[in-house]
Amino acid sequence: MYEGVVQDLIDELGRLPGVGPKGAQRIAFHILNTDSVDIRRLAAVLVQVKERVRFCATCGNVAEEEQCKICRDPRRDVSLLCVVEESKDVVAIERTREFRGRYHVLGGAISPIEGIGPDELRIRELMQRLADGSIQEVILATDPNLEGEATATYLSRLLKPIGLRVTRLASGLPVGGDLEYADEVTLGRAFEGRRSVDD
Repeated sequence: MYEGVVQDLIDELGRLPGVGPKGAQRIAFHILNTDSVDIRRLAAVLVQVKERVRFCATCGNVAEEEQCKICRDPRRDVSLLCVVEESKDVVAIERTREFRGRYHVLGGAISPIEGIGPDELRIRELMQRLADGSIQEVILATDPNLEGEATATYLSRLLKPIGLRVTRLASGLPVGGDLEYADEVTLGRAFEGRRSVDD
């Protein structure tokens, strides 16, 4: 335990996701040893983020305007909609340069343990977006974990009666991985998602 403001800083840093007590202490001491100009710059950026960044009115992604740059881009395919859990998932998919459609950010995944049900997610907004009939395919790109699978199952049951094509991202073995180290679920998914080898 440290005195006063140093302990307050450690406590606040420890509230950040993925930062445990030791990590919070390391960051706090890094801040103490950093030049004041750098700390002021960091503080200014934190204030700007809270003042300027909002969530896109259309898809729920982070944006500095009413709509994010992806929703404003007329070159994107409006018939394809990729549903993700968080904004960070949009960034991950965009890095692949494989998807040219639009996104819908749910704001999380169904997790009864954490008290998150369908009503806490942006599912109502998703259904409103689908109402005009311009979207032909919905790609469910939720995480391949228990919560992500529950969310994908819930959404597929909700969307199939509408007559849309509903697909799920394939999951399986990572490139460069060894079969012997793959868990049963991952290996099973790899078999389910197998495809024909082209000549």
